[in-house]
Amino acid sequence: MSDASASTLRTWMCVVCGFIYNEAEGLPEEGIAAGTRWEDVPETWTCPDCGTTKDDFEMVVLG
Repeated sequence: MSDASASTLRTWMCVVCGFIYNEAEGLPEEGIAAGTRWEDVPETWTCPDCGTTKDDFEMVVLG
C-alpha cells in the first residue's frame, strides 16, 4: 500500500460560502502556517468569510 496520498496536500471548501482552504498555502493571516494539514487546524477555527465551523468544509479534488 502506498503512502502517496498521505503526503499529498489537500484542498477544502466551505459548503456554505465556497471559501477555499489550501493546505499548501495555509492561512498565515489567521495564524495557520503554509503546509498545515486540515486535521491540524484548530477545531475552534471558523471560516473567515462566513463564520461556519470546520464541520461545514468538504475536501475537494482539483484536477
